[in-house]
Amino acid sequence: MVDLRRPLIALMLVAAAATALAQEHPGRGGARTDRQGESQQESQQNGGGRESGPGVLALLPPDSVTEHSIDVKSGKLAYTATAGTFPLFDQSGSRSAQIFYTAYVAKTDNPSTRPVTFVFNGGPGAASAFLNLGLVGPRIAEFGVDGRDGSQVRLVDNPDTWLAFTDLVLIDPVGTGWSRAAKPDDGRVFWSVHGDAESMAKVIALYVAKNSRASSPKFILGESYGGFRAAKVARVLQNDQGIVVSGILMASPMLDGHFQFGGDGFALGAALQLPSLAAAELERKHAFTQEALAQAEHFALTDYLTTLAGPPPQGDAAKSFYARVAKITGLSVDAITQSRGFIRDDYIKNFAGDHKIVSHYDATFASDDPYPETPVDRGPDPILDGMIRAYGSAFVSCARDELGFKTDMTYNLLDGSISRKWDWERGHGQPSVTDDLRVLLALTPSFRLLIAHGYSDMVTPYAVTRYLLQHLPPFQGEERTELKLYRGGHMFYLDPDSRKVFTADAKTMYISP
Repeated sequence: MVDLRRPLIALMLVAAAATALAQEHPGRGGARTDRQGESQQESQQNGGGRESGPGVLALLPPDSVTEHSIDVKSGKLAYTATAGTFPLFDQSGSRSAQIFYTAYVAKTDNPSTRPVTFVFNGGPGAASAFLNLGLVGPRIAEFGVDGRDGSQVRLVDNPDTWLAFTDLVLIDPVGTGWSRAAKPDDGRVFWSVHGDAESMAKVIALYVAKNSRASSPKFILGESYGGFRAAKVARVLQNDQGIVVSGILMASPMLDGHFQFGGDGFALGAALQLPSLAAAELERKHAFTQEALAQAEHFALTDYLTTLAGPPPQGDAAKSFYARVAKITGLSVDAITQSRGFIRDDYIKNFAGDHKIVSHYDATFASDDPYPETPVDRGPDPILDGMIRAYGSAFVSCARDELGFKTDMTYNLLDGSISRKWDWERGHGQPSVTDDLRVLLALTPSFRLLIAHGYSDMVTPYAVTRYLLQHLPPFQGEERTELKLYRGGHMFYLDPDSRKVFTADAKTMYISP
């Protein structure tokens, strides 16, 4: 299972927040400059002029509003894009941070009642460019002919953009994207579970108020730690801002720290990870079927779990057990025997041999090992570092050339230092959102939850989410919680077919009563 010794779990654990946020400073708003002819009067109505911020915030330009269109299944969709920032202030009235966001709003007859979805990634330390250019936005990044080469990234129209059924507001927490604290040392104020949730809730409330979206159904989409954040933000929005969300969508979420930080000897955690490794092995053998995976899932929560939880097997029983685990996972019997059945990070180096290394984010994805002489994993992740960091340069190009947001500030796609500095607030026990989900489902009868996972994700295994959902109490209303599974790993949307199916599944959440 994942622990803090692993390389940064990029999309999995991201956040940025402020523990004490005052109301927006009077008289200061976000100026929006129309690159395509918006009148000064309209610009002032959208936010008015904005002073340059202190320190590094002075590098941030005024907001930019541009007009675009895209072809979707229903025809041509015209939309307005806003790339800009919202200021946050502390209790003394001093600016504490500037939060970068990108909003896509479809041109409709009644925009005030159209659904709006607030989107963020994980980390801690990841910007929203992953979901923006990977899943929901009107433009999408393609990575070469085989979809795996970051040096060949290019942007194309996304015919499956979620903008077809919901407006989108993608938010970058402090320290990610172009969001920054006013002073270098102030970032820590935002880098905690509750501080992050408070700052993101404040930004959402500011957007709703400034854009007259109080009547719009409001949804939250979060990936990895962003899923964890989504539940925390929804509670803060309801408690502190008086905003009740209609639903939450999560992609590969972290939900409970017991399974993320439980350690290598945590039997239940190991049992819930095994199906993801089985799915990857079935994919490698071109033998993936629901029936074959169901057999592995049954084994994981019966013989495998009870054996790991008990004394290590001996003699012929041990040989039979370890051989079965090796067959399911693709690891060697020797490696399984040495670890007494627990699948540790050794899987990353040992599954394929031949100097290959596997990605934590998709156990089917292997590349050449840059350090084949070392017995343990010490190199970068094949997917995270070898490919999708290209989202950063792709988004900078998009923001500058298409959205008109030009700045000399560095765009932080993924900042590992935030993860290392993150306050998990473990004085309250392991971090978890199960209580938050219980309250949201119990107190809002129309609230809906959709959680999506890739089968072969080692970072946030799908069986963990299934287990946690199965142990929620019953709530009034049918099918208010759903778990959807797709071919692929943590970023299952990298697969065009999985992305298309997930988009169709998500759309039903917006059109259902």
